[in-house]
Amino acid sequence: MSLQGKVALITGGSLGIGAAIAQRLAREGAAVTLDYHTHRAAADTIAAGITSQGGKALVLQADVSQVAGVQSLVSQTVQTFGRLDILVNNAGIEEPMPFLEVTEASFDRQIGVDLKGAYFAAQAAVRQLIAQGGGGCIINISSVHEDLPMVGNAVYCAAKGGLRMLTRTLASELAPHGIRIVNIAPGAIATPINAATLADPLKTRALLAEIPLGRIGLPEDIANTVAWLVSDQASYITGTTLFVDGGLMVAAGTL
Repeated sequence: MSLQGKVALITGGSLGIGAAIAQRLAREGAAVTLDYHTHRAAADTIAAGITSQGGKALVLQADVSQVAGVQSLVSQTVQTFGRLDILVNNAGIEEPMPFLEVTEASFDRQIGVDLKGAYFAAQAAVRQLIAQGGGGCIINISSVHEDLPMVGNAVYCAAKGGLRMLTRTLASELAPHGIRIVNIAPGAIATPINAATLADPLKTRALLAEIPLGRIGLPEDIANTVAWLVSDQASYITGTTLFVDGGLMVAAGTL
C-alpha cells in the first residue's frame, strides 16, 4: 500500500483518530499536513515523530468551520509539498444535549465543524486535484450515527447524516475527474471524545454488550482502514460508507 510521492492533508490531526491517520499515512510514505485547532503541542509531537523517522510533516492551525481556514490549509500544503493527493476530513465535535435545549450557537458550531468544514475542505481540495490532474481521494470520518439514531445528540447525527449524502452525491459528480470520496463510520473508539464514557465501568460494560467483537476500537483500526482506502488497492471504491464498528450496526439491526 505504498503512498510514496503522495501528499495528504488531515484535519483534526493532532489527537485520537486524526493523529493515528497522520502517523499511518506517513509510514506508508506520504507527506502529511496535520491541521489542529487548539492542541498545537500535540500536533508538534506527532509531526516530530514522523520527521524523526525520515518522513515529511507540516503542522498548520485552522478553524475548519471557516471557509478561509480550509482554503488556507490546502494552499499552504501545496506551497510546501507541491501538490495534494489525499484529504481526510477528520475534524469533528459533538455537544450532546436534549433537543429542546439546543441553542443556535451550539447548532452552528457542530454543523460548522462536522458538515460545513468537510464540505468546503473538499471543495478546496477538489479544485487543486482537478488543476493538477491525476485524480485523488477524499475520506470523510463520519460515524455510525450517520445511520444510527442517538437520543440527545440530534445535531451531531444530522451533521453525520448530511455527510453521508454529501459523499454519495459527490462520488458521481467527481468520478469523471478520477476523484474518489468515501466515508468511514467508526463505532466506539478509544479517543478523547469518548473518554468520559470509557472512564465509567458501567457505561463501558453496557457499550461492550452491544459490540459483537467485544472490544472498544482503537484509533489505529480507523487509520489502517484509511491507509487501504486511499491506496490503489481500493481504486474501485467510491460513494459509500465503510463501517468500522466491531459489528455494532449489525447488532443494532441497522445493516
